[in-house]
Amino acid sequence: MADDYLGRKMEEYRARSAAAPPHRRKPSAALDSLLQKNRSHRGYDTGFAVREDQLRTIISVNAKIPSARNQQVLRFRPVLADEAHKVLPHIRLGAALPQLHLPAPDSAPNAFIVVCSTIGENRYVDMDTGISAQSMLLKAAEIGLNGICIGAFDKKRIAEALGLELEPILVLAIGKGIEKIETVPIEAGESTVYYRRDGVHYVPKIRPEDLTIPKSRTADSRPEPLE
Repeated sequence: MADDYLGRKMEEYRARSAAAPPHRRKPSAALDSLLQKNRSHRGYDTGFAVREDQLRTIISVNAKIPSARNQQVLRFRPVLADEAHKVLPHIRLGAALPQLHLPAPDSAPNAFIVVCSTIGENRYVDMDTGISAQSMLLKAAEIGLNGICIGAFDKKRIAEALGLELEPILVLAIGKGIEKIETVPIEAGESTVYYRRDGVHYVPKIRPEDLTIPKSRTADSRPEPLE
């Protein structure tokens, strides 16, 4: 009887397993969604403290992304709230909004990633920096954070303040953004300057159809045969 009982239980278990829906992993955020979330925030929740493990998670994407000539010369210095005062005086945000004097003290970022290079800056280093910055900001968006690339900063003073032997080439601010940001489709040739109105930060973006270079008529013509 024991064998019959165990046999029935095994059959019941197999029947339940066959009827149960297959386990599916929760899909990660789609790229289009992350790209839309990845807006450049210039104001942050100062009550939110970015953790070291979050910055390291963001930095870790650099072990998975392309690198020109596979040179992998970029290095990254995480900066948390306890060192933010070493960076804040030496950065500038919102060049198109000089009247706001950004970052504002009540919404300044309190975490950064300082991007450095082991070699002098050149076109390949610049390529890597762009790939790296976008990848890190997308990762930040994926884990629920926001950020911005900062090119307007005092390299010498930040290097001195953080004791860096390598020259900084870019600074990323990371945190919980508090701004409402919307993109506005525009045609090629229209102003691309971002602006604010009624508490909303508007970012003009050229329409996809205007970004694509059409094939020229000469490209359709066939070369004359050689005699």
